[in-house]
Amino acid sequence: MDYKRFYKDRNVLVTGGLGFIGSNLSIELVRLGANVTIVDNMLPRQGGNLFNIEPVKDKVRINFSDVRNQLSMNHLVRGQDIIFHLAGQVNHVDSMRNPVQDLEINCQGTLVLMQALRNNNIDATVVYSGTRGEYGSTVNLPVNEDHPTNPKGIYAVTNLAAEKMILVYNQVYKIPAICLRITNTYGPRHQMMHDEYGVFNWFIKKAIDDEALPVFGDGMIIRDFLYIDDLIECLLMSAPTKKAVGEVFNVGTGIPVTFKEIAEKIVKIAGKGTYKFTDFTKERAEVEPGDYYADISKLGRIVGWEPKISLEEGIRRTIEFYRRYRKHYWS
Repeated sequence: MDYKRFYKDRNVLVTGGLGFIGSNLSIELVRLGANVTIVDNMLPRQGGNLFNIEPVKDKVRINFSDVRNQLSMNHLVRGQDIIFHLAGQVNHVDSMRNPVQDLEINCQGTLVLMQALRNNNIDATVVYSGTRGEYGSTVNLPVNEDHPTNPKGIYAVTNLAAEKMILVYNQVYKIPAICLRITNTYGPRHQMMHDEYGVFNWFIKKAIDDEALPVFGDGMIIRDFLYIDDLIECLLMSAPTKKAVGEVFNVGTGIPVTFKEIAEKIVKIAGKGTYKFTDFTKERAEVEPGDYYADISKLGRIVGWEPKISLEEGIRRTIEFYRRYRKHYWS
């Protein structure tokens, strides 16, 4: 199926649509001709930013509400063809500081959404953005979807629980649903004020400011870093794929890279900054799962997606964006 034609005149709801992933997705959906509704609660420190949708601000509907609000969700899901469920508490460190809020947003919010669909729109397709953190410490690499799930932080626990809820609603009530376990993603429109959603964009901020990038430990921990445009294409391709319904997929590049390599590449491409090794903070050490990179063969086989943007090209595009729009993300 040509997914680019699929979205023409479709009604699409994006939860968390003013955040990093949601805003990039909303912009592309508008470009493809979809009728886009964004719901976002704009909680502080969660990454919501009205400037994120500046290119399409007059072409989307924005509802400032919360996925935990049953009345709002009952109203918002009516008439929608696709729901991209991206809203969530996404701060790993905050999830340990305030686990009850994490539980409420990620689990209660997901349950309210699915119940709203059960009662008001049972035919809408849900695409859920989970996290590779659901696996926890890896037993073997690369990690496929059958790998044990043993999350180390509350954020990953609540993501896994939300995923299971969605799959129950698919199995019991036949609501079409697709669950993605997404690797570390970077690129434009990510919040830049702290490093608690992941350090990649934080490294880029440090480099642009000609500061030292703090590389934890010896810098040899392996990650799988995905550029935002590739993730958006994956989301868009997944929703129309009938064979993907009821399935869980890893989303990543499948290419392992160390934090030291990342720091070196960012400094080189930015032409500024340096990097230094530093000890893990206590909070980071508690939730650090160790090495990870994804086996994405199932996604390629069923959805037909594969990443296209190289690490170097992704870094270059990200640096260009923040140099141009710095004032909207540095304060």
